[in-house]
Amino acid sequence: GAETPVGPGARLVLVPANVLPQARWLRALREMPLDPETLAVDSSLTAVVESTGIDEVLRSAGQAAGAEDLIATLSRRLARATGSGDPAGRFALGGAAGAPAAEDWLMRSLIKETEGFMSRHLERRISLAITRRLVVTSITPNAMTLVSLTIGLLGAPFFLSAAPLQQIVGGLLFLTHSVLDGCDGELARLKFQESPTGARLDFWGDNLVHVAVFGCMAVGWSLAAASLWPLLLGALAITGTAASAYVVAHRDGAAAAAGPPGRLADAVANRDFIYLVILLACFGRAHWFLIPVALGTPIFMMLVRWGAGRRRTT
Repeated sequence: GAETPVGPGARLVLVPANVLPQARWLRALREMPLDPETLAVDSSLTAVVESTGIDEVLRSAGQAAGAEDLIATLSRRLARATGSGDPAGRFALGGAAGAPAAEDWLMRSLIKETEGFMSRHLERRISLAITRRLVVTSITPNAMTLVSLTIGLLGAPFFLSAAPLQQIVGGLLFLTHSVLDGCDGELARLKFQESPTGARLDFWGDNLVHVAVFGCMAVGWSLAAASLWPLLLGALAITGTAASAYVVAHRDGAAAAAGPPGRLADAVANRDFIYLVILLACFGRAHWFLIPVALGTPIFMMLVRWGAGRRRTT
């Protein structure tokens, strides 16, 4: 495959048919520093070309017998550089026998470093098993986002009740939402259907579910206590959640998550808190979770803003 550039002096990325790439790896190849009229080749025979003669490169690609032949042809007129990005970002398939290993590599690449223990070892295992079956269907990532959003919103009203059984059902629906929420991103990356619109839908859908759950917890607690003060606690939790969402949404993308502050903020935001909600629900006390949310969300916001300040001063 090739990333077709526009205009003279452009960048061309040539990927052999047996190489499975990750989108972030392709982006890194597109942005890597490379001198003019230079060819960079890695061990998988993926080639990055920086040249004013792109039309000639494309003609050579169309006439070459394979990747080795093309690289030999290009090497005769372009300076040669070694290395072509992080090899962990691609998988060179050696034949049909390597298909299971390639599939395992693709699935492992979907696990984020900042995921919590339970998310990594339970939820991600379930979501990957579901994604394996969905990836060959016509179901889109945005459709999975809407399914996850619907299930999360359906779970919220169960927290209006003080009964443990009702709260447990709500907690399990909340957990199901979290599991399925992993599927949309997995499908997007596996099908190369990542988009800013899909990312925004996923992000704000998650936060809408959190607001709905926390709001119902506050109302349910207020009804059970016959008092208005739980509504104030709920308002603090919801306001903090919305403000944190806004701050995170306006971080500078990948740069924001690159440093230790960004990784710490992402770790604080992981989904393992859902298991605490379910545990509290077993005693009819799911609403107690509003207390750490109301207190902890401002801390999360400060971590994110601290990370932003660190980037501006470096």
